[in-house]
Amino acid sequence: MRRIWVALLGCAMGVQASNASAQMQFGGDGWELTLVGYLRQYVSMNLEDAPENPGDDQFRLSMVRTQFQPSLEGYVGPVNFRLQTRTVREVETGYLEDLEELGANSGDDLVEDIYNTDEIREAYIDFDLTGGTNVRLGRQQVAFGETDFFQALDLIHGFDYTWRSFLVSENEDSRKPLNMLNVTQQVTAWQGALQVLVIPGGSLNRDRDFGTSYGLSGGRWSNQPNKGVDFLNPGVSPYQFDHEEGDADDLKGAVRWTGLAFNSAVNYSLNYLHVHNPDPVFNSVFAPFKGDGPDNGFASLIFPIIDVVGFTASGYSTKMDAVFSTEIAYAMDKPFNVGQDPAVCGAGSTGIAGICGVDEKDVISLMLRMDKQVSWTQQLLKTSRPSFLSIQIFDDYILDLSDSDDLVQLVGYSAEPKSHSVIATAILSLNYANDTINPQLAGGYDISYGGGFVIPSVQFVWGDHWRLKLEADLFFDDGSNKVASPAASQDTTIFGYFANNDQLMARLTYQF
Repeated sequence: MRRIWVALLGCAMGVQASNASAQMQFGGDGWELTLVGYLRQYVSMNLEDAPENPGDDQFRLSMVRTQFQPSLEGYVGPVNFRLQTRTVREVETGYLEDLEELGANSGDDLVEDIYNTDEIREAYIDFDLTGGTNVRLGRQQVAFGETDFFQALDLIHGFDYTWRSFLVSENEDSRKPLNMLNVTQQVTAWQGALQVLVIPGGSLNRDRDFGTSYGLSGGRWSNQPNKGVDFLNPGVSPYQFDHEEGDADDLKGAVRWTGLAFNSAVNYSLNYLHVHNPDPVFNSVFAPFKGDGPDNGFASLIFPIIDVVGFTASGYSTKMDAVFSTEIAYAMDKPFNVGQDPAVCGAGSTGIAGICGVDEKDVISLMLRMDKQVSWTQQLLKTSRPSFLSIQIFDDYILDLSDSDDLVQLVGYSAEPKSHSVIATAILSLNYANDTINPQLAGGYDISYGGGFVIPSVQFVWGDHWRLKLEADLFFDDGSNKVASPAASQDTTIFGYFANNDQLMARLTYQF
């Protein structure tokens, strides 16, 4: 991997950077290469103490992360290509050392084993097979759906939430790429296009490329109070990628039709996905899922393959002067863990809620969004131009849910899910000094369970190359218990998991 990005830099030597485009470009007859990318430095600091760690963690550095991400793209004749790599190196702060001593990553090196990475993010070729048929082959990202914060249809890929949870503002930076065949057929007579994805397993995609990765080995973004707990230890609950209901070697894929309707006033899509459930479920010896128990004789984490159908639509309303969007996904046999009281299945000695098996429920996920340019900020807040406002409402509706199902929202926490889980979010983006100073306020509230988040930030722009972003990540849990145990976690739900995790973050980027 090191040779790859050194070679990319070597290609750039002697090439003049364009002041207008902040990129390096060269080419000749029938070919062209462009080198773009960035060098980025993150620094984050705790604003609260982590109670599970002895001592006071407030105002300690939680992340010092350097990220280099070059991308070489261009064409040779009729074939376009893109190669993007990423190298990450972190400093092992004193806070991370303390979490290791507490038991994170089984006491081994968090930085070397989890946070430092060298990877190929994208590596594909792109060509037109016929006039209306495009083929993209190789390692790539494909985003379905319309949502920003919570994905209902953006399920093709898992996400890497180990190093910054869901707070990465660019989804493409945390989405896990996959090797796949991506074919799009234009159907001009129907004002649309048919897209087919074929996602192989086996040697073409690694097991860890599937499913969403959370801080389950412990670390700075593990759910409270587990920053020093390694659930992925081979003797506890490692991933089981060969489970019969979620075998990473199985063929996955998706089909999407996108088109225009109502005299091209509405963009819509129809979707079908056969993919891994994004979140893992706990498979224990006390109630093995589909009879396929864990290999270690206690428990494992699996990503069952599910089928999802969905619909999206977006269009501009002249009356409201806004763009309205919706996304509806119907997930069949979505897995949930069972056992608010582990004693029910004879696992009371473990003290782990949700250890009593897996149940499947159909779930309907709904998103409604309004995007609007608002001019009142020019008068009230003295912005240099109208501002961008986005309001979204999400609802996960579990069909045929009853108390007797004994489901839990998350293993280790005994809070049961409600039929409707509704979250509202909003983003207001402001611009000053000809878009060189750009504050933003993002927030969300869990209407069903309480709690939420507020993320104020500001980005400074200097020329074509330099960007500085300052951000605060603030969570409130509406009284959710701060200790996770079967007896004391009935009120601990999604934003309770983030208790004691308030952060300050600075991000400096050099773009080329």
